[in-house]
Amino acid sequence: MIDAGELRRRTAELLAAYPPATTDRLDFLRARFDAGLAWVHYPEGLGGLGAPRSLQAVVDEELAAAGAPDNDPRRIGIGLGMAAPTVLRYGTDEQKARFLRPLWTGEEVWCQLFSEPGAGSDLAALGTRAVRDGEDWVVDGQKVWTSSAHLARWAILIARTDPDAPKHAGITYFICDMTDPGVEVRPLRQITGEAEFNEVFLTGVRIPDRHRLGEAGDGWRVAQTTLMNERVSIGGMRLPREGGMIGPVAKTWRERPYLRTHDLHQRLLKLWVEAEVSRLTAERLRQQLNAGQPGYEGSGMKLAFARLNQEISGLEVELRGEEGLLYDDWTMRRPELVDFTGRDAGYRYLRSKGNSIEGGTSEVLLNIVAERVLGLPAEPRTDKDVPWKDLAR
Repeated sequence: MIDAGELRRRTAELLAAYPPATTDRLDFLRARFDAGLAWVHYPEGLGGLGAPRSLQAVVDEELAAAGAPDNDPRRIGIGLGMAAPTVLRYGTDEQKARFLRPLWTGEEVWCQLFSEPGAGSDLAALGTRAVRDGEDWVVDGQKVWTSSAHLARWAILIARTDPDAPKHAGITYFICDMTDPGVEVRPLRQITGEAEFNEVFLTGVRIPDRHRLGEAGDGWRVAQTTLMNERVSIGGMRLPREGGMIGPVAKTWRERPYLRTHDLHQRLLKLWVEAEVSRLTAERLRQQLNAGQPGYEGSGMKLAFARLNQEISGLEVELRGEEGLLYDDWTMRRPELVDFTGRDAGYRYLRSKGNSIEGGTSEVLLNIVAERVLGLPAEPRTDKDVPWKDLAR
């Protein structure tokens, strides 16, 4: 059994063999992965050592103290938080060996081709088709709200492969090469003025069957692993005290006493406590996770994340008064990542509106928590056993 002492010893060996001050960043990250210190809870040979997930902090702290580079996790969050756990659980040995290392080092960025113009909250209604043609699948359709598609080399994709089956069946999960012919990425300008996400058109895109994850027709079950990991990665991020959105508001409060009123003070205290409770709950949730097998509690955390971000950013704008309405970065940028804390208060206020939509709408997540966590009766679903091709669209 790998313990904290053994991890410290292995980390010291890595640092001695690859001194961060003199080693190329990518070379160091590759060596860290090969040493099993990337995801310590992953299997040996796949970036891990089969150690408890909670011991990852031991490695991270040792490397940070030595000034070692990280893999810029915010830039590659979709790969780390969504694609990797799904590949680990459902991928073949060849798929794991091919995709996990460059995913973790950041050499290959990933995106998610799930939502469609007519299948967002009701994702199982998706209409993108994949038709088998020899050793390939030919894919045609449109995806939308795809973050980082303009940067990505690979995408996790679900498509309809059997229109005669009910909508939750007949879906298959693929890995799509974003550089292949027939893949077209178009920017979507959002309320912030940026275009961090996109719409993606797929026209005759050929995906080899070896890039299928799971069995044909079993894509919905595979996708649940992705979606639950997505909600954990969005709502359960590791933060220090006053990390995230609450930090800038608390800083403004301390630096500008002339802005204070009793009402604003009470509201800030309430949100500060809720943010701290959410942070500690997320920490406990992470400690309970097994690799690639999150629970439905992640839906609850994502719900709390969205509500808190919107309430905190609204308070910040109100606290700053007229200054809070300023937003001096209204440009059609194509950012690599979303920066909530390094921008204007006006940006945070506008961007937080998307938190209740991305990663599953709050309304859908409320149903998941009600049915899967609290055990309440499920909503009636009259289309559950109807073939997808017969559904009204």
